[in-house]
Amino acid sequence: MQYTRETALSRLLDGYRAYFNITMFDGKQEHLAAICEYFEHAEKYVLSRQANLWAANCEEFVYLFDVEQLSREVFERCRDFAYEDGMKRAHIGPGHMYTYITPVFICDTCQEDARAAVGKCRIYKSFKFSIHGWMDFHAAVLEVSSNRITTNRSGRCVEKVLKKILFNKKKKRRGFV
Repeated sequence: MQYTRETALSRLLDGYRAYFNITMFDGKQEHLAAICEYFEHAEKYVLSRQANLWAANCEEFVYLFDVEQLSREVFERCRDFAYEDGMKRAHIGPGHMYTYITPVFICDTCQEDARAAVGKCRIYKSFKFSIHGWMDFHAAVLEVSSNRITTNRSGRCVEKVLKKILFNKKKKRRGFV
């Protein structure tokens, strides 16, 4: 299926809406269309909640950028914004397991130097030797003109999600009669 930037953005927002809190933006930040936030808290206790064995907080922040043509300069500005804003939103401390910061660029075309910069992007942080968890930076580019998805190494899981949301055709289920 061939998408425009607007229809791809709409389809992604519909896919993320079931699990993420979504905040839409129009013009406040350059190229930023929406921020999707996901929080999960898990814990194990014995007999009562006061006897807590462990607790883990997981969070993910997905930044959807709408760009006509992605250049290296635009990628670097948006990457830095997503990193700084994601670190401000993260709740680092006891019980924190991981934070994923994920900028997704939806563009008509992507320049080769920007594609190379996305592929080389590697940002990872551990907090107190991973006792307070870690942060990993996933980056992805969707070129709607060619339906091409480019990610950094840790963003390969984002590629699977994008393909599932955008290109997954519903299969007819056959029932037994």
